[in-house]
Amino acid sequence: MTTTTTAALNEGDAAPFFKLPGAAGETVSLADFQGKKLALYFYPKDDTSGCTKEAIEFNGLREEFAKVGTTILGMSPDSPKSHDKFRAKYELAIPLAADETKEALTAYGVWVEKSMYGRKYMGVERTTFLIGSDGKIAKIWRKVKVPGHAEAVLAAARAL
Repeated sequence: MTTTTTAALNEGDAAPFFKLPGAAGETVSLADFQGKKLALYFYPKDDTSGCTKEAIEFNGLREEFAKVGTTILGMSPDSPKSHDKFRAKYELAIPLAADETKEALTAYGVWVEKSMYGRKYMGVERTTFLIGSDGKIAKIWRKVKVPGHAEAVLAAARAL
């Protein structure tokens, strides 16, 4: 994988492969979810208000996701150590993947140029991909607004 810009992914496309460090010294790979549904959500930064709310919402629904055969995975460019602290602070049971190289973020098209107060910078666009048991992207939510988002992903996972 390269860190160059890729074409935007669409529903029906094969989910790009990744193998990354997770929290607690684990390695997380797309192959780990083969034959299962995966709610893969990308977020900008551990322990910030919106990202914390999103993680808590997904974490609170993890048993409901499990009932419909869906695993939740969060991914950001933060380090595994940061993920460990974040999970411990908020008692999160969902796995988090650390993409410090930004290769997976780029492959999924979520590492984008952003702008704040006229200053341009690269960052993560809050996006969620629901990946079917066939490894194909079933649904994409771009520029996610956190309130109610986890419930919307759960509803889509139930319907898949």
